[in-house]
Amino acid sequence: MTQPLPLDDQLCFSLYAATIAINRTYKPMLDRMGITYPQFLVLMTLSETEDGMGVGAIAERLALEPSTITPLAKRMEAAGLVTRVRSPEDERQVRVRLTDAGRARWAESGCLAPTVVARSGMAPERLVALNAEVTALRKALAAALD
Repeated sequence: MTQPLPLDDQLCFSLYAATIAINRTYKPMLDRMGITYPQFLVLMTLSETEDGMGVGAIAERLALEPSTITPLAKRMEAAGLVTRVRSPEDERQVRVRLTDAGRARWAESGCLAPTVVARSGMAPERLVALNAEVTALRKALAAALD
């Protein structure tokens, strides 16, 4: 019987702890912008399209459940960052679009990635390669679940 790896040698823990460190790095900047990390992710996702996206598509893109996105989008709408419009063909479908204020907030968030690069002390190319490896891992694990 093999012994489990020590905590610091566990990939899952390293990824988890790195995520917490990144979130802690982002938090003061996001607080100044008046948004949360999940709201930042929605802004980023919506910035990828001019037409907006359905709640289900946003959830799929962020690997979350639609039930997580709905209250988030409602809070973002109340803050003036997005609009939510029900489809005339199917009232169950809600399309979320960035407002001008949401686009401005997204543009304002450009400082986040450079801050992580600067604080990590790692070359941008190394972080790009690391991201590619983590993305490949995520996709492989997701495919194994299907």
